[in-house]
Amino acid sequence: MDELRDKYLGAVASASDEAALEEVRLAALGKKGEIALRMRELGTMPPDQRMATAPALNALRDEVAAAVAARKAALQDAALDERLRAEWLDVSLPPRPRRAGTIHPITQVTDEVTQIFAALGYAVAEGPQVEDDWHNFDALNIAPEHPARQEHDTFYMARSEGDNRPPHVLRTHTSPVQIRAMMGQGAPLRVICPGRVFRADYDQTHSPMFHQVEGLAIDRAITMANLKWTLEEFLKAFFEVPTVDLRFRASHFPFTEPSAEVDIRCSWEGGTLKLGEGDSWLEILGSGMVHPKVLTAGGIDPTEWQGFAFGMGIDRLAMLKYGIPDLRAFFESDLRWLRHYGFGALEVPTLAGGV
Repeated sequence: MDELRDKYLGAVASASDEAALEEVRLAALGKKGEIALRMRELGTMPPDQRMATAPALNALRDEVAAAVAARKAALQDAALDERLRAEWLDVSLPPRPRRAGTIHPITQVTDEVTQIFAALGYAVAEGPQVEDDWHNFDALNIAPEHPARQEHDTFYMARSEGDNRPPHVLRTHTSPVQIRAMMGQGAPLRVICPGRVFRADYDQTHSPMFHQVEGLAIDRAITMANLKWTLEEFLKAFFEVPTVDLRFRASHFPFTEPSAEVDIRCSWEGGTLKLGEGDSWLEILGSGMVHPKVLTAGGIDPTEWQGFAFGMGIDRLAMLKYGIPDLRAFFESDLRWLRHYGFGALEVPTLAGGV
């Protein structure tokens, strides 16, 4: 027993790596190992000899196993120490500018819009991106036969056979958030609803997924004049120009009456867009007075309250302000594009510091 103990404890202590240690373990404790074979011989011994030998063999086996486990832990600790020394990095070194993260233009413009409307007294409302048919269409006075409700324009969620629940869609606008805000908060109300929306369209100026921000103001005596002033103040602050000239064109939206498309005066002189001057007009958003049926769906009495609503594309605002020519590039995850158009993480938009 003493010879076996000295043999294998010495081999364990001298094992230089885990592979060599495993060979020692198998030679001693494996199925064909020396100590294991001695254990099998116990059945052939006389009872007196077996009673004297068995405890010594068990103690030897346990001692060698404990030595193997301790040596394995020591080898692993030594390997970790060596790895830490080899992979050590001085975190006090200055960062590499080319690895600095940047803020996506959509995120930046969303923050800019939020800052401006917050100064005008608007809260931010949010809602689910997967909407039921009622919030997305019915509550907004969109008739069942309206083209927007067809599958060529809207992404419907798949339903199992026999499912009689109302259909769900990827929301086609953030207007359902207005319905939820009216139902949850009542009147008076002033909110903006920024978020991601989905429509089946894809080209240079359209994407199946894009971003919108809609505004809603409800009170007892709100008029189109209040809408015009709000849009003028927003556009002056957003584009950082002293004045803007807006043109309202009669239009039709199911959820507003009257409805108006809004154009902004601009110039394309020299191929550069300049807002607030020139002889050209650029369509920039849709707006109108909230339809009485929409107020009713939101739980607000249209005989006592009225309000205006407007909506614009965040991606389009970013394209106009920062000279981005193709909407599709927003979603291609090209780091070169993001480094060119992205914003520093500390460039937080504020009205005082500029948006």
